[in-house]
Amino acid sequence: MDSDTPILSEKDPLRLWHRAFGIALMDVFAEAPWAVELELEMALKSQLLDVAIIEAAGQGEPRQSEPELPDGLENLRAHNLLTYKSHHEALTAWVLDELTGHYVNYRKQQVASDGKRHPPDAFGLYAVAARYPVQLTRAHPLQSTNWDGVYDLPWGGHLMRVIVLNRIELHPRNAAWELFASEQDRICQGLAHYRARHPEPSEEGHWELLEHLYRLYRREEPEMAYTMEQFLRETHEMVIDEAVRSDPEAILKRFDPEDRLKGLDPATIEAWLAKQRRDH
Repeated sequence: MDSDTPILSEKDPLRLWHRAFGIALMDVFAEAPWAVELELEMALKSQLLDVAIIEAAGQGEPRQSEPELPDGLENLRAHNLLTYKSHHEALTAWVLDELTGHYVNYRKQQVASDGKRHPPDAFGLYAVAARYPVQLTRAHPLQSTNWDGVYDLPWGGHLMRVIVLNRIELHPRNAAWELFASEQDRICQGLAHYRARHPEPSEEGHWELLEHLYRLYRREEPEMAYTMEQFLRETHEMVIDEAVRSDPEAILKRFDPEDRLKGLDPATIEAWLAKQRRDH
């Protein structure tokens, strides 16, 4: 996270969920030719767009091979604007109107290199929600796609993509979605899938997301927080065990001689020293 990212107050839990969701997408696109920007300011009066996924490759440049993305994110445009609703919030018509407003403001602000506005077909609009939007669909039926939990919805002059996290297919590629569902079984599945994709910490901060989610659940749902705490502990133990098995000498070199001896029985140390004296 760069230094320009605003620090969130612990008194603003909804923003914390939105921030965690953005971190997950930064993770998903870490090695893809797309840049993920969080909480873009879209008006003089504070109106934050949750996430923008922007094509990073220049025009005419060959694209890198893209990673397997979560369901619903195929065929991304040059500019993709996402709104996210956690399990605390409902996806409503007003939310979609807001997303349209963000699109208008973004298109005015982010002009092309020639000074002109990007064409409408350079934009994709996405609404991601933990829960199925029952109220919304009574007046605006969603159109099914080839993916479970992924829908299209004509809205104004756009075809919006709606992704319902509680209904997506359980699959490793959907780990980032599963972590933000509201059903515990899906969340646990997402944890397992996430660990399989990122078995150890990395410079990209993969595990920062898990720590962030753990803090959120600790405040809101102690039972789920306990599950995540157990998961994180097991994951750290797995990483340590694997490191010890693969290169124990490298692990030992990280410790000072005095630290290596801590916890050993003095008789064991003396026996080892005696053997060294005999052998040498």
